[in-house]
Amino acid sequence: MFSEIQQAYEKRDLETLDTLAKPTFREINKRQDFRSVLMLSANNIKHLSKIESLDAECIMLNLEDGVAKEEKPFALVLAAIFLSRLKKCDKKLVVRVNALNEGGYEEITYLNQFMPDAIRVPKIRNQKEVRDILHLLNDDIELHLSIETADAWHNLATLAINKRVTTFYLGVLDLFADMGLPQSLIKLDNPTMHYMLSHFLITTRAMHVKPASFVFQEYKDMDTFTKWLELEHAMGYDAKGCITPKQAELVNKIFVNKEEEIKRAKVIVKLFEMHREEGITGFVDEEYGFIDEPIYKGALKLLTSQ
Repeated sequence: MFSEIQQAYEKRDLETLDTLAKPTFREINKRQDFRSVLMLSANNIKHLSKIESLDAECIMLNLEDGVAKEEKPFALVLAAIFLSRLKKCDKKLVVRVNALNEGGYEEITYLNQFMPDAIRVPKIRNQKEVRDILHLLNDDIELHLSIETADAWHNLATLAINKRVTTFYLGVLDLFADMGLPQSLIKLDNPTMHYMLSHFLITTRAMHVKPASFVFQEYKDMDTFTKWLELEHAMGYDAKGCITPKQAELVNKIFVNKEEEIKRAKVIVKLFEMHREEGITGFVDEEYGFIDEPIYKGALKLLTSQ
């Protein structure tokens, strides 16, 4: 099958590729605990063929940036082919379409037949656009939004108009460009970056939407990437965009899995309740540090929300 796809692609035979894209019923992966979001250009068959073996927990089939204009029709059909082959996948499969005014609406209509777990729309601006997309999108498919325009940032708290809007991605490079801010501000110790990360996280969480932090482009600089992860994890992030498998590996290692958080919460609740029976509501545990009633309530809330 892969050789047939490869041959048709090399011959630039879009018609044959289109016949290989079979509309299908997929078992939608509704997981929201993914940490690593790995970008794959949807016109790269070699990379697409490795989806199931990659360590990333969410795969972003990219039709937008990094895919040349003449390649976009091929990327769209190839994304459809691989979705139809992966009727069930433990990784969340998301397709990043092009901007709405650059073919995005047409791509969403086409992809409805192949049931990706989610569609990610770039350059979103306002609530009306979100409403228009939801009217078009299959009811079983989640909607993810890229926050990378000044309008989207201004309207951030208004964009989650439906429970199908589940994830926001911070597109810091495009956002800075649209705001007229220099990219030199994107530094670990820059207060503007700290503010943007904090505001994006809290506003998004308040809407019960998952925030995914920005893609770090200097993929060979793993030391700086690690420092960004440590900062974002300390802030409360649990997901980040990646452009290499090594980045995805590191995200999975540093961003604590939900299962580990639940395990920790269970221990904290048990320890606090044991001490409370002895009249002690504030104490230091060797492994978990200082535990008092607010920390206990936070752990209890995490467990009861499962």
